[in-house]
Parts: sequence; structure tokens; C-alpha cells
Amino acid sequence: MTGLALPVVLALAVLGLLAGIGITAIGPGGILATIALFALTTLSPAQVAGTAIATHVATGALATVAYTRSGQLREPRTRRAALLLAGVAVVGTPVGVLVNSVVSKRAFGILLGVFVIGVAALVWYRDRRNPAGTGHRQPTTRQLVAVGFGVSVVSGLVGVGGPLLSVPLLVFLGMPVLSALGAAQAQSVVIAGAGTVGYLAAGTIVWPLAALVGVPELAGVLLGWVLARRLPTRSLKYALITSLVCLAPYLALHG
Repeated sequence: MTGLALPVVLALAVLGLLAGIGITAIGPGGILATIALFALTTLSPAQVAGTAIATHVATGALATVAYTRSGQLREPRTRRAALLLAGVAVVGTPVGVLVNSVVSKRAFGILLGVFVIGVAALVWYRDRRNPAGTGHRQPTTRQLVAVGFGVSVVSGLVGVGGPLLSVPLLVFLGMPVLSALGAAQAQSVVIAGAGTVGYLAAGTIVWPLAALVGVPELAGVLLGWVLARRLPTRSLKYALITSLVCLAPYLALHG
């Protein structure tokens, strides 16, 4: 497939599966799809971001259905947060896509490395600040708009879905973890849709690779949804933090 060696194909599929688990289990996780495409292929920054973000259309839709079924997106406050996040993403995502078009591969690697470290820090701080999941409150409209715009710009630039940053930020602002996961999945559908249109217009989506990563990612989304509701995820969070911290220097130098 696309001239890749079998070990690379397998690695892309496995990282896609892990990305899907991370998306619905803890939020950060979709970055693994971007990391895999950047580190294991010779794609340009635009192709990496476009191919990665295209995979999140289906994963976001499936995760949204899952969190609607489990009740989180039926709650009025969570549904309101999801609508605000998604609405702002219509404006923010194209801005990120536009910025990506002027970023070199070297700069993209550095940005991705810094971004990965930032995500790891957010996940760590979220767990340290509120390990028991108590003390919840509803973020204000202004906070939701700020999160929605900032996250969608970064997502459009790097090629990730909304949960990567939205979940840690929403939990930091006081939203319960499962509610934050549900709202972020709905946002990710808009981010992925708008981003895919932008990168499709530029002709930078490599569809065979999007399928290779995206199909296992869908399976991971369902598995992660089950884990989020039934099992403690602290070990998974720390495994993700460790892997991100270890990968960040490589990504920055790989460009």
C-alpha cells in the first residue's frame, strides 16, 4: 500500500487503533495518528495534517453516537457546550488549515513536538488537579467560545480532532470527564469535516493512508468508549503521557 514496507503498514494500523482508544477513553489520543503519519512516512506537513484529520470525520461521528447512547450528550448543559464548541470550530478550523499551508516540514516537526509536550502536560495536570473527578462546575459561554476557537485553530493546523485539547481544557474548567468527552466528540465532527474540506481542496489527503489508519481507529473508538465507562483510566493516561514525552524530541528533530 502506497509503497510502504509491511512493518510500517502494521505500525500505522496499530497506532491508529491506539489513537482511537485514546480519543474516547481520555480525549488525548488522536495525536497518535498525526505522529504516526509524520514519523513513519515521507508526507509533507499538509499531507500529514490532511490525511490525519480526514480519519477523524468517521471517528468523531461514531464517538458522538456512542456518547449520545450512553446519555452524556442528552444532558442539556453538555449538549449546549457541544453546540458552542462545534459552532466556533466552523470559523477556527479553516484558519489552522491556512496556517499549515505556509509551514515548512522542519517547522511542522518543531510545532508538533511542542504541541505533544503541551498535551502531555495538560493530561498530567488534569489528573493531579482533580484525580477523583470531584468539584465539577459548568464552563461559561465565554470560556467555551475561547476553547472552541483555540482548539479548532490548532486542530486544523496539526490535523487532530477536538478531544485532544478540548477534554483536558474542559475538565480543567470544571466539566465532568464523561461530559467533556461527549462534548468534544461532537466538536470533532465539525473540526474534521471543515478540515477535510480545506485539505481536500488543496489535494493533500492521501486516502489509502487515511483508510489504513482510520479503520483501526474506528475500532479503537468503540473500545475506548467501553473503557471510559467501565475501567479506571489512570494507567492509560500515564502511559500516554510517557509516550508523548518520549516522542516529542524525536518529532522536533525528525523534521
